[in-house]
Amino acid sequence: MPTYQYRCADCARELEVVQRFTDPSLTECPTCEGNLRKVFNAVGVVFKGSGFYATDNRTKGKTEAAKGKTDAAKPAPAASTPAPAAKESAA
Repeated sequence: MPTYQYRCADCARELEVVQRFTDPSLTECPTCEGNLRKVFNAVGVVFKGSGFYATDNRTKGKTEAAKGKTDAAKPAPAASTPAPAAKESAA
């Protein structure tokens, strides 16, 4: 269940309440019976992992770290011979 932070508009008291998503928002301050408002804060996000930017980021091209790993496993392309030219027909 998420924790919501509220601030009273009258007495400026702040409180945190654990509520379900379906529970209605609190509207009355338990101290002074003033109006409560939800306070929205930034959410902390932590990206963990050894190759987050090198292997997981989908950009236009491959990164240098990802290219080094995949190019070593590929065999060299074989030399090709040019196709014979088409014969011209005389009319």
